[in-house]
Amino acid sequence: MNQSAAKRALLMLEYMAGRTEGATLSEVSDALDLPKSIAHRLLQLLVEVGYVDQHESSGRYLLTLKLTMLGLRHYVHTGLDGLAQPILDRLAAETGELARLAVVEGEKLVWVAKAQGARSGLRYDPGQDHDTGREVVLHATATGKAWLATLPEPEALRLVGATPMNPPPCHGPHTAQSLDEFQQMLAIAREVGHGEAVEEGEAGTAAVAVAVINTSGVGDHCAVGTLSLAGPLIRFGPQRRMDLVKVLHQAAKELGSIWPLHQQHQLTSHTRPQHQVGSTHFSAKVAHESRLTAAL
Repeated sequence: MNQSAAKRALLMLEYMAGRTEGATLSEVSDALDLPKSIAHRLLQLLVEVGYVDQHESSGRYLLTLKLTMLGLRHYVHTGLDGLAQPILDRLAAETGELARLAVVEGEKLVWVAKAQGARSGLRYDPGQDHDTGREVVLHATATGKAWLATLPEPEALRLVGATPMNPPPCHGPHTAQSLDEFQQMLAIAREVGHGEAVEEGEAGTAAVAVAVINTSGVGDHCAVGTLSLAGPLIRFGPQRRMDLVKVLHQAAKELGSIWPLHQQHQLTSHTRPQHQVGSTHFSAKVAHESRLTAAL
């Protein structure tokens, strides 16, 4: 596919992610501002390669599990699955709260793993907008503040200001409403060395987070992710938040010292010559799909 078609196909996958009821051709076309003819061709291509399925009776298009399995396979091969999950499980067991890991992806943070420590009574289970695989809302979470506090202030404010500061669907009353208000919150996070969110991302909840710094000795010495603990506000008073931060710092130091993604970054920094990239199967697939390009 050419660049435009490839971009449209990826945006189509992003739009359909999480829509368990699927989407009609008209809904996809309207959402991505595409002519129906192009949207139909792209959807048929995605059906052909197995990323999308079309329901026989309703005609609605739904994502298959192929993309999910690719993501899980990649996640396992990064090494995070085997190294981070035990740390999250231990954090959850020790504190009785929800422990979560977010990873830096370019200029975004993405939730990648979690462990629930609350076995009974009040517990915090994040809604879909805060779930694994989704981007972190930077201005309304302890996680966002913990990461942004490691960056130069102009860069941090640029990242927050790059998107509208719309509150999350279930936001709490203390969410920053402007960039100036968030700048004051970020200054506090820099001063104390961690992020806090009290009734920001969601009403009745609180969270603390610290940055994970890569100290493995390979790659840049920088923030590569965050660890956080979250739960009902009634259990997250000021003193307990400080106690939880100490536990998080210890876990983040442990994870940072064995951070596994440096191997992946090392491999991608030594790319092969263009004529060697890919396989015969992939080249055949590109040729097979190229018939769509002219029509797009």
